[in-house]
Amino acid sequence: MKFTCPLIAVNDLETSKEFYEKVLGQKIVLDLGWNVTFDGSFAIQLNFADIVSVDKSSVMKRSHNFELYFEEDDFDYFIEHLRTFDDIEYVHPPKKHDWQQRVVRIYDPDKHIVEIGESMAVIARRFLDEGKSIEETAKLIQHPIDFIKAVSCDRERKKAD
Repeated sequence: MKFTCPLIAVNDLETSKEFYEKVLGQKIVLDLGWNVTFDGSFAIQLNFADIVSVDKSSVMKRSHNFELYFEEDDFDYFIEHLRTFDDIEYVHPPKKHDWQQRVVRIYDPDKHIVEIGESMAVIARRFLDEGKSIEETAKLIQHPIDFIKAVSCDRERKKAD
């Protein structure tokens, strides 16, 4: 068995498509008119309650027990991009976690939480570029040394190119 993707229920397919395309830069790979799959490996579904045969009133908004998580290499650019939309509702403004990752959480049109976090590889590269050792970087961002080593190797490869 293979897990394919998460699917979230939406009330207005066109509004949700516009949100995921324009705000989050997702590309549609399949649009069936009632179900849309994005290249980020998730799907949105219209008429979800009918399809799974549950009471429509049981489909919750703001359940706060699920989020779609995205990583962004240029977090500052993304925050500026987000500010160009007047109708974005924030779960919280941009903040930094103990592991040094900057994140923002917003609601999509159906009140699902969407988290956009700064790429952990970008954070690791930043600390390495500042002269921190692999071990110091691993401790600062609370990631395994093997992850930092892989980022470091990739960083060196890019410098050589």
